[in-house]
Order: sequence, then C-alpha cells, then structure tokens
Amino acid sequence: MDEVMAIWAEWVKPSAGLPTVQWSLLLAVAAAAGHLLQRYSGLPKVVGYSLVGAVAGLAGFSGAVWPLQGAALFLLELGVAVVLFEAGGRIALRWFRHNPMVLVQSLVEAILTAVAVYYVLRWFGVRATVAEAVALIAISASPAVLSRVILDTRAAGAVTERSLVLATLSTFYALTLVSARTGTMHRPETDLVGTLYPVAVVLGISFVVGAAMALVMRMALRVMNPNSENTAILVVALIAAGTALAAHFGGSAPLAALIGGLMLKQLHPRPWAWTRQLGTAASLLTMMMFVLVSVVAAKAEWNPAVAGMVLALLFARALAKIVGVTSANWGSGTSFRQAFWVGCALSPMSSVAMLMTSQFVASSLTLGPRIASIALPAILLMEVLGAIIATFAIHRAGESGQPMQDRSLESTRPGDARV
Repeated sequence: MDEVMAIWAEWVKPSAGLPTVQWSLLLAVAAAAGHLLQRYSGLPKVVGYSLVGAVAGLAGFSGAVWPLQGAALFLLELGVAVVLFEAGGRIALRWFRHNPMVLVQSLVEAILTAVAVYYVLRWFGVRATVAEAVALIAISASPAVLSRVILDTRAAGAVTERSLVLATLSTFYALTLVSARTGTMHRPETDLVGTLYPVAVVLGISFVVGAAMALVMRMALRVMNPNSENTAILVVALIAAGTALAAHFGGSAPLAALIGGLMLKQLHPRPWAWTRQLGTAASLLTMMMFVLVSVVAAKAEWNPAVAGMVLALLFARALAKIVGVTSANWGSGTSFRQAFWVGCALSPMSSVAMLMTSQFVASSLTLGPRIASIALPAILLMEVLGAIIATFAIHRAGESGQPMQDRSLESTRPGDARV
C-alpha cells in the first residue's frame, strides 16, 4: 500500500496535503460502513467505524503513526475529553449519598480487574512492571463506545444508566493511576508518601483545570441561552483549552474534562441542552476518534506469540468485571440479573485505553513498546467485540428502544410488504 500512496502522491498534490485526502476518504468509507452495518444487522455504528479503521491499518494506511503525537494526539485527547465531560455531566454526586453501594461496586470491579489481569500476565511470564501497567489500563471501560451503543440502540433503564456510571468511574480511577504511574516508572522504590504524591499532583492539577472550566461555563450559562449553538461552541472551545493546559501543567487532560463535567453538573443541575446543538460536529469528532484508534492499533507491530496471552487477559478482565459488579450488588438497587448485564456492558476498550498506552510509551523507551505490544491488540479486539457484547447486554436487559430484529423491516423497499 505504501507504493500505491507514493504513486498517488506524485499525481495528486492537494493544497491541504495528501493525508487530508486520505483521512477524508477513510472517514467517508467509515460513515457509509457504519450506517449500512447498523441498518442491516442492528449492530452499533461504532463496529463499522472500527472495522474500516482496522482494515485500513492492516493494509498499511499512512495517515496515522504510532506512538501518537502532534495533531493526531490532540484530536484524540479532545475527542476523549468531550465524551468524558458529557459523561461526567450525567452523574449527580448527591446520588452517591443515597446509594453508596454504586461506589462500592465500582471500586470492587476495578480492583478485581486489575488484580486478575496482573496475575494472568505474570503467569505468562510478563515482567512485573509491564503487567502492572497493562492491568491499570484494563481497569477502564469505554464511556465513548458505550455512549454510542446507547445512542444507536435508543437504550434507557437501570442497566444503561448503571453501566455508564461504572464506566465513567473506572475511567476516573484508571486515568488517575496511569497518569501518576507514568511519572514514576524508572524511579527506585519509594515509601507510601512517595507513591501517593504523584497521584495527588495529577488529581490536584486536573481538579484545578476542571474547576476553572466548570466555573467559566457556569458563568456563561447565566447570560447565554443553553439551546444556542454558540453555547455549544463555547463549551467545546473551553474543553479544548482545558485539554491543552492540563497536559502542559502535568495533569491529565481527559481527567480534567471529566472533573469539569462533574462539577458543572453540581453547579448547573438542570438537563443540558447544549449537547444536542453539537450535532454533526460531535458525531464527526467521535467517528474520527474510533477510526484513529483502530487504525493505530492495527498498524502496530503485532507479535503472534502474545495472541494467547491477550485472549487470556481479555477473558480474565471480562470475568473480573462481571464478578465485581455482581458480588457488590447487595443494596445497590438492581437485581443480580441486571448486575450481570451491567458487567457485560463494561467490556469495551477504546480511546481512553489508547491514550493511557500512549502515555506509557512516551514515558519509557524500554518498557513502553512491551506494554503496547499487549495493550494495542486488546484495545482493537475490545473496541469491536466490546461494542457487540454491550449491545447484546442492553438488548437482553430489555432496555433497547429499537430491537435488533426490527432492523430487517427498515431495510425493505417502500413497495415491499411489512408485517
């Protein structure tokens, strides 16, 4: 494919550069594939986006490089930040006072996931530092994938809401721990204070940036119409600024956005209307994020020797999340059947995991590639399979507003009989 691109570059010299043409065509194909896949199979569009990106990456698509850097890294961080800001805005902290078992559920499933993945990798002979890093990455579910699945299935209910909350909380834990760990990978063993200090720094800086975003947005909402498209533009611009500042000062850009969404929800508890005004722009950014993740993950150097290890890792991760959610379900307000489907819905891994893997690669030239060789195949598999599993879980929980079997009716021609 590289030879084809070289020949094409000689004949086509667009003003914006060949990568712009490549990405435009790739996104067009991904949009069509996502639509057709959802129409004829009922699967969420994100599966089509990821499959197109994976095929392009395996074919040698040259529009993205690993490790992520420059504009690609910023766009991925911005896409994740927008998703996490909205996810944080769904959570009312006062809810945890009335139902603290949800926090217990999130902590139990996160700890069990990290422990299970760590010991599975150690059983395969993986170095302790590498196993620890992959275990921290595995904690996070993907609010981005889950949000798209919920949107495409028109889901609503206890399983849907609990899944989003637990996915957001697991992402909060993982981002905090990974951002702190990347700064201490090559330091000698320290005491408890030395271990907790980086965590406090990451949380502190991210909290300051997130609080500043929330306060500015709250002041803007006092004078601007929440239904205005200008309000939506302001919010995205502030998230972009916060993303750049948090990363520059040593915090976590996605974590700052998540904290900003949480705080704005407490300051402005009414339902947010600006998210509807983002419309096509947000959809394009989200689709680009999914395609970028799958392209980069597929382009990475795959080692066939780790295939069995990755499958064992993913099985342990899925089992740990299901066991964690169901074992801490007492008094949480959901049945054990619902808790099982919540655990299944936490399967996806995507952009957040990719960002954390990129952080490890940037922080260590020796350990980073080893971490990526395990994490990237897992991310690619669970971006696709995780979305399918989450869709199946939502349907089995009876919370989908558009059953999969009804898709065949949508695909009939206007003149065909409908029964």
